[in-house]
Amino acid sequence: MAAARSIFVGLIRNYSRQTTPNSSLRFLSSSSSSSTASKLEIVYDESPISVPEDESDLCASGSDDLKSRIFRLRLPKRSATNVIEKWINEGNQITTYDLRHISKELRKSHRYKHALELSEWMVSHNELELSDSDYAIRIDLMTKVFGIDAAERYFQGLPPNAKTTESYTALLHSYAASKLTTKAEDLYQKMIQSGLKLTAITYNELMTLYMSVGEVEKVFSIIQELKHQNVSPDIYTYNLWISSCASCLKINEVKTILDEMSVHEDEIWVRYVNLVKIYLSSGHLVNSDSNSMVESEKKKGGGITQREWISYDFLVVLHCGLGNKDVLDQIWRSLTMTNQKMIGRNYGCVISAYLMLGCLKEVEEVIDQWKACASTDFDEVVCERVLQGFKEVGLVEKAESFSKLLSEKK
Repeated sequence: MAAARSIFVGLIRNYSRQTTPNSSLRFLSSSSSSSTASKLEIVYDESPISVPEDESDLCASGSDDLKSRIFRLRLPKRSATNVIEKWINEGNQITTYDLRHISKELRKSHRYKHALELSEWMVSHNELELSDSDYAIRIDLMTKVFGIDAAERYFQGLPPNAKTTESYTALLHSYAASKLTTKAEDLYQKMIQSGLKLTAITYNELMTLYMSVGEVEKVFSIIQELKHQNVSPDIYTYNLWISSCASCLKINEVKTILDEMSVHEDEIWVRYVNLVKIYLSSGHLVNSDSNSMVESEKKKGGGITQREWISYDFLVVLHCGLGNKDVLDQIWRSLTMTNQKMIGRNYGCVISAYLMLGCLKEVEEVIDQWKACASTDFDEVVCERVLQGFKEVGLVEKAESFSKLLSEKK
């Protein structure tokens, strides 16, 4: 159970940080949605250190730039600061661009302590001009390395001009990840009182927090607050909103949201809307006046409820919409490694996502594993609904490819 939840929370917390043209870090644009939403970061923090694609090449070729020297440190207790000082003493130049790029690669590899050392070095050298994102990244790193209390003290000590929307949101992200609801709410009120120009990211953090602590009903009040503040929602906002409605079986409300999203002609949004429509029809989700259906299916021993599974499904839907096949692969691999029972709707969701991205090989693999599953019988009816769903949204070619694959599998 814990494994299944941490699988998804990490994906939510890590992959929802998308880089924007004006910022080197984007805090939880909430990739997601899941009532598990705050645990997946733990998985990444505890996983073996990954090596960037080019790190092995640097070491093998004997490259001697600053990045390769820092990555060769390996152990957290070794000092990245000493490496930087030695580099400069040798007469080499260093720029904020270099440090930000190396820090980004370190964070990708979960080398947070070394990334924080780079941040500290930048802060201690006044000749380097720090951006709002630099402060935000430092807050996030301090939370990971020293804990939330250290991040709070650092934020409180920042000069007024450094307490921007980004640094506030970084601390809000830390509170949300730690499920500190009261502190997150108080911080949000301070942001409003400070007159800061807020973005969808701030509200995505709050929505993810409420879903992670099971207070799904508060998501709807956050949407109202977002609109009251004249903040434009992004695709992550919509995914959280739709996921919360679907998990409460407010399907008519989901359809209303889809209509609102349909004014966007962006390929990502169109793909997302189509996939949600397919999911609703293939999963046979219908309106309910109560939550009895989703809550009554709890498994013994604290298993995942259908409400939570629906939220997980929308994590799949989101990353399909964004075209993140690598993330879908990771979600699917993670699912197959847990002992949580998936039902036909969950398999149908993964199949739809791969089919939407044109990954027939992966569709075939999911079907094969579904057929081999001892706990869940393969359901041809679900597959037929998926097929019909693609036809209904006008994706006839993909439907024909899936139909052919199903025929071959019989």
